[in-house]
Amino acid sequence: MGAQWKAKGKELAANAKGKLFGRLAKDIMVAARSGADPATNSRLRLMLEQARKVSMPKDTLDRAIKKGAGLTGESVQFERVIYEGFAPHQVAVMVECLTDNVNRTAPQMRVLFRKGQLGTSGSVAWDFDHVGMIEAEPAAPAADAETAAIEAGAQDVEIGEGEDPTVFLTDPADLDLVGRALPTHGFTVLSAKLGYKPKNPVDPASLNAEALEEVEAFLAAIDGNDDVQNVYVALSG
Repeated sequence: MGAQWKAKGKELAANAKGKLFGRLAKDIMVAARSGADPATNSRLRLMLEQARKVSMPKDTLDRAIKKGAGLTGESVQFERVIYEGFAPHQVAVMVECLTDNVNRTAPQMRVLFRKGQLGTSGSVAWDFDHVGMIEAEPAAPAADAETAAIEAGAQDVEIGEGEDPTVFLTDPADLDLVGRALPTHGFTVLSAKLGYKPKNPVDPASLNAEALEEVEAFLAAIDGNDDVQNVYVALSG
């Protein structure tokens, strides 16, 4: 879980695609503020590549671009807000929201955190590193993640297991630079964003089955909120 919590289980996985499309649409709208042409908007170009990778419907994608670029006559302003606190059993959590109405999101977060503990700004941020996170996959079998990380200028790399992508970690200021360098070192970039990596993650094995289930249920409820974009949790593995 470490850097970013992701839903597990068949039921959660079944709902994940719709949630993913909604999140991507928001990110596309935000990126399109700088222009609707991906040829001159690198952030939008990357978001469109992610959308195509997960087979996002073209009409949904086009509508998000036009809406974000102000071509539909609608005014959409999203604000990025971070909520900090603890899941049950004092597991630190950073929740990143992208909302068009903080007055709606804030009380929803207070309710969701009742089974944990909602903190103030900075209450758990000190226990996370703010980093660039680039998910990528090898373009060829011979591509070596550790070599690519060194040559592209990444700070660290977490090699994915099974279907999980490899994650290259960067200094926030180097996110774009490393993202553009990785393809020349044998890796295809799937996504690139700023996020939070726990400094002292809790080993799930240290929690009993009931406690871990409570933490997972809490995280699933948080992740299910429409305004939540990313959930970062201090759990390893």
